[in-house]
Amino acid sequence: MKWTGSTVELGAGRVTREGGVVRLSLQNATSNRYSDAQIDDTSGRPRRSFFWKPPVRLSLRARFSHPSDQLVGTAGFGFWNVPLDPGRPMAPALPRAIWFFFGSAPHDVPLAAGVPGCGWKAACLDAGRLQAVGWIPLAPLALLGMQSRMIFEWLWPRIQRALAVSEAIVPDDLRPWRRYAIDWGSKGADFWVDGRHVLRAPVAPPGPLGFVAWLDNQYAIATPRGRFGWGRLDVVEPQWLEIADLEIE
Repeated sequence: MKWTGSTVELGAGRVTREGGVVRLSLQNATSNRYSDAQIDDTSGRPRRSFFWKPPVRLSLRARFSHPSDQLVGTAGFGFWNVPLDPGRPMAPALPRAIWFFFGSAPHDVPLAAGVPGCGWKAACLDAGRLQAVGWIPLAPLALLGMQSRMIFEWLWPRIQRALAVSEAIVPDDLRPWRRYAIDWGSKGADFWVDGRHVLRAPVAPPGPLGFVAWLDNQYAIATPRGRFGWGRLDVVEPQWLEIADLEIE
């Protein structure tokens, strides 16, 4: 089906459409306020009524205004469960996502061993699994223990498996048009760029999840060894993400 949904424009974020292309842009965004340009199909819906469950294929063409070392904030597209939205009467939830995700420094969320905490990645996460929830009471002790490199290298891979974390850096230049696809099945998810397989996630969330594509000026820090933070960034130059030929079937 062709995607239809709603738009979000916060702060300096703008969503425009021309000739079948949707442009999500930020211009004159400052760290004084949150700016977001977004399209999604979750607005006004409780999580149980989100549209998408496996088997699903997401396919679209996308390009960015800047290379990954010059883009600012976070951006991406795919499926998620909207774990926190102060603008809606929904309780917070543990994050679930299957998407292509970008985060610029100082963003640092290194969930997969050996994969940087920032950059342009294919990523899958299901923190709502029973295996993951079981780690919650142990989190303080785990964070304390992982200050030791030896304990970290032993413990974090086990937590990563419980969270169903799979990630891979996508090294391609973000500026040319590229075809991105996600095949989300009952036994995992596969990520493709221009027909090239870039990630196999052996476990994926069961759904339902909602579609989202966004560009904003925030960053987050959450490292397994206990470094946390959040903030907003100045976007000195206008920047954008363009999307075309979006289909979910």
